[in-house]
Amino acid sequence: MTRIKSVRTRVWNWTGPTVPPQGHFCTNASDALWTKGDAMSSFRFHQWLTCEVETEDGTIGIGNAALAPSVVKKAIDEWYAPLVIGEDPFDYAYLWEKMYRTTHAWGRKGVGMTAISAIDIAIWDLMGKLVGKPVFKLLGGRTKEKIPVYYSKLYADSVEVMQKEAQEAQKNGYLAYKTRFGFGPKDGMPGMRENIKRVEALREVLGYDVDLMLECYMGWNLDYAKRMLPKLAKFEPRWLEEPVIADDVEGYKQLSAMNIIPISGGEHEYSVIGCKDLIEQKAVSVLQYDTNRVGGITAAQKINAIAEAHQIPVIPHAGQMHNYHLTMANTNCPISEYFPVFDVEVGNELFYYIFEGDPEAKDGYLQLDDNLPGLGISITDKHSQHFEIFE
Repeated sequence: MTRIKSVRTRVWNWTGPTVPPQGHFCTNASDALWTKGDAMSSFRFHQWLTCEVETEDGTIGIGNAALAPSVVKKAIDEWYAPLVIGEDPFDYAYLWEKMYRTTHAWGRKGVGMTAISAIDIAIWDLMGKLVGKPVFKLLGGRTKEKIPVYYSKLYADSVEVMQKEAQEAQKNGYLAYKTRFGFGPKDGMPGMRENIKRVEALREVLGYDVDLMLECYMGWNLDYAKRMLPKLAKFEPRWLEEPVIADDVEGYKQLSAMNIIPISGGEHEYSVIGCKDLIEQKAVSVLQYDTNRVGGITAAQKINAIAEAHQIPVIPHAGQMHNYHLTMANTNCPISEYFPVFDVEVGNELFYYIFEGDPEAKDGYLQLDDNLPGLGISITDKHSQHFEIFE
């Protein structure tokens, strides 16, 4: 038996070129504030954290986190790493509870749970490498020949630019696409018309034989969302994502109860119990936890079981290999989100600049290798000239 001997964290601060911000790019929770400049700034992820858990035999598992990396690093280094060093990584359930319960007074959500997630993902990668199996084989095995993915970009822009992007994306055979709204409550009725104009323009290009998902990213409120749902119904959206802030569970319940458009959410929920509450209260029709926020793969599998029992599909937030392995191993995860390789903009793209191994979508699907141990990713130095790395 080999035990965990060290936990190494690094913060990767992107210093390379970025796509400059523009107005009405994507609604978000900060839109409710009187503010100047880029309201999306606090939701851009131009830093990333890597977490490497190493055992006595030199095997290294890789985890990561995108939220508040410098703060998460300090939490791991000072609090969480000492809790797992010296332990058997295959006691992952015990290690998860140890991290969760010993820091419960301050760490059960937010930064604490993000730190737990990074370590837990690394432990699963480590276990896969130690037994020579891909993570999805440890989670139950292959439930799909290959994973269907949906194209996730189409940030709000001019109608012409968005239609052109959709036309280009169609060449890869996606069966589903997600777009972002650029206008919210403070933009009034003119903003509503701008939102509708763009959804209509995308349907003109994509037609009605593919799914179209609509994301608000917490930038609307309950009143505005209630007014918008009937106006959007004719475009047959697959779901309306995060129409209100994450804490407004009652708002999610009311919108779901209208039964006009399926409501999705959970990206900003931070626990198994929190996701259970969303499901049991009928707040969402599609659950979208984020594995590197909700407690890692250990917590995600518990949530998947709860959701399946309630017949609520789970589509984890973001691409990334840990989500692909969960989707492959769970029948109740029908499709994966897929961010195309692109210049650094919001920051989801950084995954491609820090790691190697993510599969490329082809004809609307991606594949995992049955013979590649662990998650199948490695940290690359190909783009290191564009990062300041803090250890």
